[in-house]
Amino acid sequence: MVGIVSAGVQTVDVTTTVDRQLPVLFGAAAGSLILATGGAVVVNRRLRRQTHGLGPVEMTRMYEHHDAVLHSVREGVLILDPEQRLLLANDEARRLLGLRATAEGTPLDELGLAPEMAALLASGRTVTDEVHPAGERLLAVNLRPAADDGRPAGFVATLRDTTELRALVGRAEEAHERLLLLNEASTHIGTPGHRADEELTEVAVPRFADFVSVDLLETLMRGDEPAPGPATGAVLRRVAHRSVREGTPEALTPVGEADYCTAGSPQAHCLASGRSVLHGETDAAIRAWLAEDPARSAKSRAYGFHSWIEVPVVARGTTMGVVAFVRSRQPESFAADDLTLAEELVARAAVCLDNARRFTHERTAALTLQHSLLPRRLPEQSAVQAAFRYLPADPRLGVGSDWFDVIPLSGARVALVVGDAAGRGLRASATMGRLRSAVQTLADVDLPPDELLTQLDDLVIRLAAETGTDADFASGDVGATCLYAVYDPESGRCCLASAGHPPPAVVRPDGTATVLDLPAGPPLGVGGLPFEAVETVLPEGSLLALYTDGLVGSRQQGMAPGLEALQQALTVPGLPVEALCDRVVGTLLPDRPADDAALLLARVRRLDPAQVATWDVPDDFAAVAGIRASAVRQLSSWGLEEAAFVTELVVSEFVTNAIRYGGAPIRLRLIRDRTLICEVTDGSSTAPHLRRARVFDEGGRGLLLVAQLTQRWGTRQSASGKVIWCEQTLPQDT
Repeated sequence: MVGIVSAGVQTVDVTTTVDRQLPVLFGAAAGSLILATGGAVVVNRRLRRQTHGLGPVEMTRMYEHHDAVLHSVREGVLILDPEQRLLLANDEARRLLGLRATAEGTPLDELGLAPEMAALLASGRTVTDEVHPAGERLLAVNLRPAADDGRPAGFVATLRDTTELRALVGRAEEAHERLLLLNEASTHIGTPGHRADEELTEVAVPRFADFVSVDLLETLMRGDEPAPGPATGAVLRRVAHRSVREGTPEALTPVGEADYCTAGSPQAHCLASGRSVLHGETDAAIRAWLAEDPARSAKSRAYGFHSWIEVPVVARGTTMGVVAFVRSRQPESFAADDLTLAEELVARAAVCLDNARRFTHERTAALTLQHSLLPRRLPEQSAVQAAFRYLPADPRLGVGSDWFDVIPLSGARVALVVGDAAGRGLRASATMGRLRSAVQTLADVDLPPDELLTQLDDLVIRLAAETGTDADFASGDVGATCLYAVYDPESGRCCLASAGHPPPAVVRPDGTATVLDLPAGPPLGVGGLPFEAVETVLPEGSLLALYTDGLVGSRQQGMAPGLEALQQALTVPGLPVEALCDRVVGTLLPDRPADDAALLLARVRRLDPAQVATWDVPDDFAAVAGIRASAVRQLSSWGLEEAAFVTELVVSEFVTNAIRYGGAPIRLRLIRDRTLICEVTDGSSTAPHLRRARVFDEGGRGLLLVAQLTQRWGTRQSASGKVIWCEQTLPQDT
């Protein structure tokens, strides 16, 4: 081995007489040398010739000439002879291996080296940067044989302390693992259709913690708005937990149950302060908390809990709950870096939880509004036997705005309504409620179906104009379809009109099912186009099915297959309408529908002719007394003598007004239904108005008396004039 010194730079190249390179010493400044152990320096030919034929002893002598070099480098150098005796060890080698100053000449097995290190040096194999322990240190070892052209060979070894480097690498790997965990959290937590609390536990266990629990405020679970800032005195409810152990046996609180945290618990402190908390098993706070509950203390001992992190779930300045991370199987306790990582994980989940809470709150409000606007039960009436089903869509799609109604009308008639407002959510539900209220109001006026839809169309246009000024709500979202039908049980006639709504299906008593050929008309809100009414006669026992497109429509196949399936599902003889509703829904919508679906079934009835009495009235005041007497006799035949006095007054008032202010033809009709109905028809379209007569007025009190003595009264237009009517409550025993 030869050292070459030049001005300002000292270079030492070490070679052997064979092609394998020995470690090479080179320096970059006077008195400053570094030992290179990789064998990457090419030895020049002149130095090979100078060291050719030198064995370990001769090379040792050359090293002695460079004692300053050997003892100043920061890597250990060992030279062993063929008998594995130590020929040379520099200062760094003695320090790293704990060798005594007089170790030269000592056999390898008597140097007191660690067994693994001694075995490596005695192996005689070529080694490059193998890491082996030496006491508390980790050493990178390079070992090369020193051959001498057939003579016995020795060995040269270099040692480099990599303990701190390994620690740095370990910290880098740990940081990399944290980044991977955070990256997985960012992509995994908040997946559509999944719960963020469960996803948080899946990410954290087992890579970060051995047990994770997510507890949210009880008020939050009830749908209440939490107060901003930290929470105090709150009751928590467990929404998710996960463990490295099968079945999560260490959980003291099952999912869905309340978790009452005491004032001294880590959860309470975390919620009250709004800051994360890190605890070890020796902390006084943890020991006091465990001592409060023997069951919790027993589980902690049984499963070896030794480190806790409590992180508040905070989003948009509001504390929603707390997440607990616990280690038991992992021997390392949580550190400050782990606290930061836990906060990052919870922060990602908190936003998703808050978004889900807001969505759930809005959906619950929309459902509450929608259900409050829809009929909970159908009104009592005799014209039809009705039943309904309403199926909300997939919750992820939002609350729809379908509606339906059964509205009793004057003359024992009934109106059947089904509609579908555009859009979803609270605004759509509010629009649906306004449309339903408008339909009920217009139905009370007894408008024909086509005229009612015209009035409703004007209302939708006004709503669109109002909402068109709202930057958050496009006017295109205001619109609806509607089907309105009026059935008269006395004649069996059904008058229908549609505003862009699917036509109804009819099943006649003989079992034949058809879809009515009804002009669809434009949807509500288009304006400028007329609606057309169609009248059909329904035999008694016929079934009328009104529905929304969510029941029969399909984006892939259209409505034709759904309509055919609807007709087949309806043709079941003798099945009650309630059971028939279940059959239709089960056949057409076995799963949750993609759109809201409403179904209204009505089996029509006819009034018994004995329930109706009709008289043509001459256009003469002298005929009033005779008509009044005929009405009283009819009441006697029905056993309604108690209603005779009021009926006489009503008939006298209505018939007299028809003769005085109306015109021929005049007709009186009494109907004995759930109420006693009195109707007078005349040929004038002028409707009477209720007014309060002054003290000295001779007239104007008749309608006031009628309104006070009867249940309700009103007027409606007919094809030839108008009808004025009233209803009286029947005695309970009739």
